[in-house]
Amino acid sequence: MEEMTGKGKNDASCAAHISYIHPLSIVDEGSDIGSGTRVWAGAHVMTGAKIGQDCNIGEHCFVEGGVTIGDRVTVKNNVALYCGAVIEDDVFLGPSCVFTNVINPRAFVSRKSEFRKTIVRRGASIGANATLICGHTVGEYAFVGAGAVVSRDVPDFGLVCGVPAKLCGWVCKCGSKLEFSHGSTACIECGEVYEQVSGERIKPLFQMKQI
Repeated sequence: MEEMTGKGKNDASCAAHISYIHPLSIVDEGSDIGSGTRVWAGAHVMTGAKIGQDCNIGEHCFVEGGVTIGDRVTVKNNVALYCGAVIEDDVFLGPSCVFTNVINPRAFVSRKSEFRKTIVRRGASIGANATLICGHTVGEYAFVGAGAVVSRDVPDFGLVCGVPAKLCGWVCKCGSKLEFSHGSTACIECGEVYEQVSGERIKPLFQMKQI
C-alpha cells in the first residue's frame, strides 16, 4: 500500500518510501521512514528521526529527531521517544511506556549536551506503562514487565519486574518464560535450548524447531 496521505510537511525522499501515513499524523521534512511502515493518527515524527521498514507507529506517538528505530518494530499508542533512544529490530514497545534522556532535568537549565542514550536491543519487549531511566540498555529478547521502572541494564533474555525493576526470571526468544533445572532448559513452547552461564546471564544453545 504505497500511499502518502499525511498531514503536515513531507519531503519527496520520504514520500518515496512510506507505505501509509494517516491523514491526521505529522511527518516532518527530513525524517527517514522505511517501506511498509505505518504511521497512525496523531503521531508526530520529527526531522532527523529514522524509522526502519515494516514498523507500526501507533496513535499519538512522538518520535523526536535523533531517535533511531529499526525494522519490524511495534510502537503502541502514546509512546514518546526522545533524542538518544535507539530501538533495534523486532522490538515491542507497549502502550504508554516512558523513555527519558536527561537524568536531572530542570525546565530552566539547558542540558542538551548531556542527553544519555537508551538502547533497546533486538527482539526485546517493553510492557505497558514501564519507565526506562535514560543511560541504560535492555538486552536482546529481554522482557520488561508492565509498570516496571528500569534503572540499570537488563541482560539478554532477562525478565524484570517491579519498582525499581529487578531480575525475576528468564524468557525465551519466543516470549515464553523459562524454568531452569541443573543449569539448562528447553522452552516448552518452541523447544529452543538454553544454558545458564551465571546468575545474571543465559545463552541459547540450539533451536529444536522453528519459532
